[in-house]
Amino acid sequence: MLSECALATTLEEARFRIDDPNSSPRRIKIVALDKPAERVVRRLAAGRWNAATFMTAAKPSAAPAEDWLADLAGHAVDLLDQISAADHVVTVSTAGENADDAAILAEACNARRITLTALVIDPTTIAEPQLLRTVTALRAHASMLVVAKGEEYVEAMLTALRG
Repeated sequence: MLSECALATTLEEARFRIDDPNSSPRRIKIVALDKPAERVVRRLAAGRWNAATFMTAAKPSAAPAEDWLADLAGHAVDLLDQISAADHVVTVSTAGENADDAAILAEACNARRITLTALVIDPTTIAEPQLLRTVTALRAHASMLVVAKGEEYVEAMLTALRG
């Protein structure tokens, strides 16, 4: 008797495979939530990406949604427009920094059923209570929360998400 894996590789099963690449790349919106994370996001934005858009949280949470995000040139972009055009949203923040404004982004994602992933860069010098302050603010909102032990992990994660 053949295993499931062996059955899937038979000539009979191969006729059901689709050999064409994905029809369109994933539209991923990457948002830096704090100044240290913004430096990482700016560096990553200089690379080659499929359909990724890099932004920053430009204004405090009291600002209207249309002024809450900015592109990397500093121009305000409409939060709801950006989320509506996304397949996936990724936040990048730094351990020890305030991530409370992620709630605004999460609310827009939830309303449009867009997955929100939160990446937290954890420098080795940060104390655990500071890390927990950032992670706790994000945990309530993110479908996936990843604490990265270095900036290079952020790039690897975005590549894995096909950004």
